[in-house]
Amino acid sequence: MPVEPCSKYFSAVDTRQRKTLPHEIPLWVDPQKEIYFITINCQLRETRQLATNEMAAALFGTVRHRQEEGLWWPHIFLLMPDHLHALISFPPSGKPIKLIVRKWKEWTAKTLGLHWQRDFFEHRLRRDESRREKADYILQNPVRKKLVARPEEWPFVYFADGARPRW
Repeated sequence: MPVEPCSKYFSAVDTRQRKTLPHEIPLWVDPQKEIYFITINCQLRETRQLATNEMAAALFGTVRHRQEEGLWWPHIFLLMPDHLHALISFPPSGKPIKLIVRKWKEWTAKTLGLHWQRDFFEHRLRRDESRREKADYILQNPVRKKLVARPEEWPFVYFADGARPRW
């Protein structure tokens, strides 16, 4: 799939090598009762790879499939041109979060031709207020980047229940 430049969105980016991020969950945390804020970046930045109608339909299909299989519950899954943000819960499956996300990245790389950066960012939300703050942050991202005037105008967002969570 061709990638189109999106220069109005991007500025110069420092491309130093990143450290590997730990994704081990402490034993005292129950992952199925938690919500995680996740960010995944495309390997090639400054291009529109994800925020297209065709790619969004394909990606959201894989998100919905994993939701139906009970691997995750994507409260919010928002595509930006070269990265995505999500608020996800992981029902009990016996599989570590790192493995679930890695397998999804591998699948989308093979089937959709995407090239992801190694690893991903993940943060466990600890309070209801934090959930609202992160949801607002995610949904305002296209507005902050001047891609739309209002969050409701951004078409590249998936809600597990079909509507924004009411936190």
